[in-house]
Amino acid sequence: MAHTRSARKRIRQAEKRRLLNRYHISRMKTAIKRIREAVKKGDIETAEKLLPVAQKLAYRAAAKGAIHKNEASRRVSRVYKLVNSAKSSIQK
Repeated sequence: MAHTRSARKRIRQAEKRRLLNRYHISRMKTAIKRIREAVKKGDIETAEKLLPVAQKLAYRAAAKGAIHKNEASRRVSRVYKLVNSAKSSIQK
């Protein structure tokens, strides 16, 4: 256990940051999961409506420091690629 006041304060700060990071990451992952489920069911319209929401949440998590900005871009890119490939396979 921490002995100094500054160390105890650091522990409190780290816990607050951990909870905020977990909140942002969880919201982002849930939004992406909803898109993947919609694509799996073949509901491309719903997936397309959810894309901007997931993108916003991913970039918000990056802006808050919960994830790296390249990770946010990679996740957004992959989910857009998934929806676009599903859409093109349906149109054929």
